[in-house]
Amino acid sequence: MFTGLIEEIGTLRRTDRRGEAMVLTLGAKKVLEHVSIGDSIAVNGVCLTVTSYGQDFFTADVMPQTYRSSNLSGLTSGSFVNLERALVANGRFGGHIVQGHVDGTAYIQSIQRDQNAVWFTLSADDPHMMRYIIGKGSIAIDGISLTVTEADGDHFSVSIIPLTLNDTALQHKKVGSSVNIECDILGKYVEHLLNFGKSDSKRNQASSTINEHFLSRNGFM
Repeated sequence: MFTGLIEEIGTLRRTDRRGEAMVLTLGAKKVLEHVSIGDSIAVNGVCLTVTSYGQDFFTADVMPQTYRSSNLSGLTSGSFVNLERALVANGRFGGHIVQGHVDGTAYIQSIQRDQNAVWFTLSADDPHMMRYIIGKGSIAIDGISLTVTEADGDHFSVSIIPLTLNDTALQHKKVGSSVNIECDILGKYVEHLLNFGKSDSKRNQASSTINEHFLSRNGFM
């Protein structure tokens, strides 16, 4: 498990591809402190396992499912990536619960400055992800724990403070860039529990009955 607080910006040194499988060699420093084979490190929000390491690098395998559902497949030599080690039991929980299991990707629609902040507006490649993205809710973008400022239709926005921008690979992103998205796990669990055992038709019918009256009657408002 991760918290979405990026520890350092790493650099992709090499990619060995075998179809839709890859072995990444990543340059790093801080995340290698006390590292061991088998440790988990989030790379752009994707939980990967350390398979080998040296003084200033580590390698990790990327399986086809991860290749297809993340932006790791688009990385090239020299690409900057966000790195975070798995949370230790006595560590501070400063972000939100991030599993390192991305739900998909989104692309950056616009980047706008607002005094000391920078607004990123993004569009999810899979519109179904938007049901988990709510205003003031949590989201991980390339592994960064952020708060959704606006969510409407097929797009959403986040506002980035200077520290976050300067300390993450987000500073190198441009309009049209692809980012990994992991939605808040709480919403996914709630949806699963509400719809467990229902057929697709009943699931769709049940979701349509969740309205303001339903939420008020059940103590959510």
